[in-house]
Amino acid sequence: MLKGLIFDLDGVLTDTARYHLSAWNNLAKELGISLNQDQLDSLRGISRMDSLELILKYGGQENKYSEAEKEKFAAEKNAKFVEQVETITPKDILPGIPQLLKDAKAQNLKMVIASASKNAPKILNRLGIMDEFDGIVDPATLHHGKPDPEIYEKAQELTGFKADEVISFEDAKAGVESIKAAGQFAVGIGDKELLKEADYIVPSTADLKLSEIEKVFEEKQGK
Repeated sequence: MLKGLIFDLDGVLTDTARYHLSAWNNLAKELGISLNQDQLDSLRGISRMDSLELILKYGGQENKYSEAEKEKFAAEKNAKFVEQVETITPKDILPGIPQLLKDAKAQNLKMVIASASKNAPKILNRLGIMDEFDGIVDPATLHHGKPDPEIYEKAQELTGFKADEVISFEDAKAGVESIKAAGQFAVGIGDKELLKEADYIVPSTADLKLSEIEKVFEEKQGK
């Protein structure tokens, strides 16, 4: 029986992913690294330091900087991202999400955020939906980034439910892999081929219908 929903934030509730990618791209250019679209897209859904390590790897600079220098680069990127976050309003909630949250509330489903972003509380407050959620995974407590299942396991702990009692939403390949590794039902939002490991896939958030998702979830559970 479905009891809880777990949401990634960037690209699922709002498109802050574009701010992240823009800030990372600018930093890469400053370091003399040119990223193609596939390389930029590979940064979706992964933590700040993991993203930086990937960028340095793409540029053949993985051994060029000290940990202190890397921390400085990550802080510079985050400062630019936070500047853009300050412009977010409730109008930036993605299509279909307000109705999905409303339907979930009507069914008394617990809702939790599983985001690697340290800015999640700030973003949710800017969107005006902070009070909709029962908990947010603290990225500071994580030891492994997606596709490791840790973040979705911690989110599940916050709900207090079992893996087969929750549905998790993701727009990134690494995120879907993380959900499946945690033994949960995965809803993928985006490219069907890229997110093929998901149990249910829609092209965009506008296509999310809780009743349809539940139907597939229940069939999968054999109920």
